[in-house]
Amino acid sequence: MDDLMELRESLGSQRPVAWDQLPDFALYMDQVLSYMDRQVIRFDADDGLTAAMVNNYTKSGLVPRAAGKRYGREHLAYLTAICVLKHVMSTRDIDLLFHEELQGGRTIAQGYGDFCASLDSALTLTAREMEQYTDEEALADAAIHFALISYAAGAASSRYVALLRQRKEQPEKASKPPKKGRKDKEGELSNA
Repeated sequence: MDDLMELRESLGSQRPVAWDQLPDFALYMDQVLSYMDRQVIRFDADDGLTAAMVNNYTKSGLVPRAAGKRYGREHLAYLTAICVLKHVMSTRDIDLLFHEELQGGRTIAQGYGDFCASLDSALTLTAREMEQYTDEEALADAAIHFALISYAAGAASSRYVALLRQRKEQPEKASKPPKKGRKDKEGELSNA
C-alpha cells in the first residue's frame, strides 16, 4: 500500500512547471532528458524519455528542430505534453491536437498553460478518487474502477479527436474540384 500512497501523493502534488518557470536558456539533450524526469510522473524505470524518442518526435514534426542541438522552452513544453499524452493517444492524434491548439494566433505558452491546467485538474481528481480505495482487500475493485474511468475518458477523447479530424478533412474535400463526368451510352453526362 506504500506504493499507492506514494502514487497518490505524486498525483496530488507533482506538476510540470509553469511556462515562465521553464529554463530561459538552451539545454543540451542530456540536460533535456534529465529535466523531463522532473516534469512528468514516471510510473516505472522504463517510462522515461530517450534521445531516440526526441529525435523521432522531431523528425515527425511533433517537436520543432533544435537550434544547434540546443533545446529551449518551446521544446520542453512540447515534450512535456507528448510524454503525458503518448500514454493514451497516437502521435498522429497528438500532432492534430497540437495544430488545433495553436490556431488563431495562440502561442505555445498559452497552449502549454491550458495543457498544464487540464493536467492539474485530472491529476487532482484522480488523487481524490484514490482516497476512496485504501483497503488492501479491494485492490481489484480499485483497479476496475480506474480502468473504467480510463475507458470512459478514452472513448470521449477518441470521439473528440475524430470530430476534429472530420472537421479538418471537410474543407479539404470541398476545395477539390469535382470529378469530370463521362458520357453514358446516350451521350448524356454522368458522374458515375
